Amino acid sequence: MQPARRISDHVDASQPRPVVSGTDIKVSQVASEYEHLGMTPDDIVEAHPHLTLADVHAALAYYYDQQDAIRREWQEADSVIATLRARYPSRSRPAPQ
Repeated sequence: MQPARRISDHVDASQPRPVVSGTDIKVSQVASEYEHLGMTPDDIVEAHPHLTLADVHAALAYYYDQQDAIRREWQEADSVIATLRARYPSRSRPAPQ
């Protein structure tokens, strides 16, 4: 049996936005899928097959330790999206006749 890996083995926090080590999947994305989309850890692994269940649980543990920072990241992303939507409104499509 292999020794258990620590959270720091699964999460690369050296990035401006922490990611699951060896991937470009942000911890905030894993946490959002869990918190906002209601996905289970198994669902997240199914959606991202290159992640392990341990990666997902480590990302969630990191999120719970750093909730304020991750929630600020979500708010910043929401703000950017709102700004872009205001600047570039979607075009209305003519109603089918």
